Amino acid sequence: MPRSHLGFTAASFTIALALALSGCGYNTFQTTDEQIKASWSEVLNQYQRRADLVPNLVATVKGETQFEQDTLTNVVNARSRATGIQATPELINDPVAFAKFQQAQGQLTSALSRLLVVSENYPTLRANQAFRDLQAQLEGTENRITVARNRYIKSVQEYNVAVRSFPSNLTAKVFNYPEKPNFSVENSEQISQPPRVGFGASTP
Repeated sequence: MPRSHLGFTAASFTIALALALSGCGYNTFQTTDEQIKASWSEVLNQYQRRADLVPNLVATVKGETQFEQDTLTNVVNARSRATGIQATPELINDPVAFAKFQQAQGQLTSALSRLLVVSENYPTLRANQAFRDLQAQLEGTENRITVARNRYIKSVQEYNVAVRSFPSNLTAKVFNYPEKPNFSVENSEQISQPPRVGFGASTP
């Protein structure tokens, strides 16, 4: 067979393969997988931003000598658990590790909410400008966390739909694209509505 004919056959096969992969969702997996990675990176950035605020917040609250020590201890311990989980890129492919990460971050959210509710009982603390500034930063960070998580949720939903749908599910099996874990249903309200941490805010 002439070389020119072989070249034409190879080129035709490459084109046909590319069209087949595109029609079976391969490109969708490439695009959505990158979107998930980017969205997850932003989620981690915002969680880290919150974790970085906690030491200064705790140090400020310690200035209130009568403040409930158990509340402070819970915040410190919750931060330690949240930052102690190594959020590697592989974490978003491991449902068990993802659930542990989510639980630890949820515990920190609850502990911080409790601290800010208790702070309402201390007028001198509420009048402290440093505390007020930290509280405002925390509120802004919680809002950014919510936005980042919602973007991640949508990216994972799009990806998982492709994994389950025909014929892209065949491509998922061939190229090993399993479903990815997402934030659980019981946290949907928390995800859609950022915690209210302003003065006078109530926490469920």
